[in-house]
Amino acid sequence: MSIEIKLDKRIATVEILKQFENLLEIKVDDKIYQVDLMHNDEGIFSILVNGRSFNIELVPQPKPKHYTAYTLYDSYNLEVIDAESRYLRNRTGGAQMLSENTIVSPMPGKVVKIPVSVGDEVKKGDTLITISAMKMESEYKSPIDGKIAIIHVMEESTVDANQVLIEIEKIIENGVESQI
Repeated sequence: MSIEIKLDKRIATVEILKQFENLLEIKVDDKIYQVDLMHNDEGIFSILVNGRSFNIELVPQPKPKHYTAYTLYDSYNLEVIDAESRYLRNRTGGAQMLSENTIVSPMPGKVVKIPVSVGDEVKKGDTLITISAMKMESEYKSPIDGKIAIIHVMEESTVDANQVLIEIEKIIENGVESQI
């Protein structure tokens, strides 16, 4: 299975052909590479290709599957375009699926779990809802620090593509955003 990686304005098709532990044979567009790839918990990748070493830090952005990639000298905007992303783009004409304070269902599915309630304070990255779609369960996380304002669905309910699931409000105290 291949994915596309959009790096600034360039789009490359990437496919893992073989993998044994951290040794990979990958195909980027039509060229094949032997890669030694190590990853640590802080999002830093050490890549060895043709005797050259590269360190890349991937920092997640608020939009799903969007990252900033930092190398020693440069930074790049990166987007992973997989089957789910292509499906969403085709269904929505490329419309943005997630605003800063809203969790939206990317495709039809069923709500499996909602571990939060209205009024709960959440931090960026906290799991807010789990949806089952296409035989897979996906967790959707809070894009911001805030408080659960509205939950539009219940566990076990069926949801449509582009349906708003949860709305989060930033906590404002004395005209200043609060840090939870």
